[in-house]
Amino acid sequence: MNARTAVIAAALAAALGWATPAAAHCDTLDGPVVGAAREALATGKVEHALVWVQKDDERPIREAFAKARKARAAGGAAAERADTAFYATLVRVHRKGEGAPFTGLKPAGEIEPPIAAADRALSTGNAQDLEQLIVERTRSGLRQRYDTAVHLREYDPMDVRAGRDYVGAYVQYVHYVERLYDAAAADADAHAHAPSSARPAPHVGQSAHRDHAPAAAPAHAH
Repeated sequence: MNARTAVIAAALAAALGWATPAAAHCDTLDGPVVGAAREALATGKVEHALVWVQKDDERPIREAFAKARKARAAGGAAAERADTAFYATLVRVHRKGEGAPFTGLKPAGEIEPPIAAADRALSTGNAQDLEQLIVERTRSGLRQRYDTAVHLREYDPMDVRAGRDYVGAYVQYVHYVERLYDAAAADADAHAHAPSSARPAPHVGQSAHRDHAPAAAPAHAH
């Protein structure tokens, strides 16, 4: 189990409806970004925090780090406020690099199940529970959408309402499959932390550029 596997798990989690990648857990007080900020302050080494931002964004992190370290020397409530300000700065700049807004630090314990499982897998070196979680969720979601499409597929071609019900179910089914397939690609989210200008344009084959017509339903009625 490695970091790339965890990233792909997060992408699949988003496809499965758990959370968007940017909203996963990088803004929580028990997430890895704040954890890195704490490690930087505890060791006096800002590098622990810098790995979470792009090179061009290092300056505000270094400045906030210096202020926090100075305030820590004085102690008291000012030190706690400076620590929190450093956490917030690091998370804000990190999210900026992901193209996501910063809406404030979130309380601990608000991590989505698949992201927590991905972190545990990295900590333990065992991805079995993570794989089981993703596979079960995927199988359930796929089966539900497939069954609905199959159930609605045989409709009277003169019944427009029934036909639209089928088309709606078909679109949900196919788009779900596309999201899963794209999220599980070998290079899933490989450019998440690259500057937006350096990220490759989406492939024409990605789901955002696809518009499918539903497979033709049988011409006979139920």
